[in-house]
Amino acid sequence: MRKFVAPVVCAAMMVAAAFAATGCTAKASIQAGANEPKKEAPPPPAAPEPAKPAEPAHRPKMKMTFKLKGNQVALPGPVVFETGSDVLRPESDEVLSLVHDFLQQRKDVTTLRIEGHTDSDGDDKANQTLSEKRAMAVARWLVAKGDDCKRLLPVGFGETKPIADNTTPEGKAQNRRTDFIIAAVNGKAVDGAPIDGGGKNAGDPCK
Repeated sequence: MRKFVAPVVCAAMMVAAAFAATGCTAKASIQAGANEPKKEAPPPPAAPEPAKPAEPAHRPKMKMTFKLKGNQVALPGPVVFETGSDVLRPESDEVLSLVHDFLQQRKDVTTLRIEGHTDSDGDDKANQTLSEKRAMAVARWLVAKGDDCKRLLPVGFGETKPIADNTTPEGKAQNRRTDFIIAAVNGKAVDGAPIDGGGKNAGDPCK
């Protein structure tokens, strides 16, 4: 029996030593891993920006210009007032600006007659007065723009000079108008005609 004691003891000691060595190594590996900083995952790539819709091509606004029709300044639209009033509506500004441009370019025109006209609705006398007030309102608008008041002659014709049928809405709209007539050039009346054109003087725009 004694012959087997030493070998058995030695074998047991060797196994224990091997297990101890393995345990220490594993523990050391675990501790070493615990001390290492954790690596953060890289952030996901940014999502691409949505494509912007194509902007429409810029179209420059066409510049309105005045034209002459005989001795009359022809405009692309009407001068518009509040109903039954001599108060100019804002949409009249662009049209009246063309009259201002005309006066600035044609310094030889010494008198521009501003004619107020109405349709046949209402009282004749009231229409005459309204046409004069509207002609004066236009003259004062131009003076406020810097035009010489002495070059402007506002007159009213009331309903006496229709250019369309007063029995239809469309005709009445045409008859409610403001006309701009070259009355004198370089101080001389055009074609020898009366400067007021037969209309009633609405007053002095210089006052």
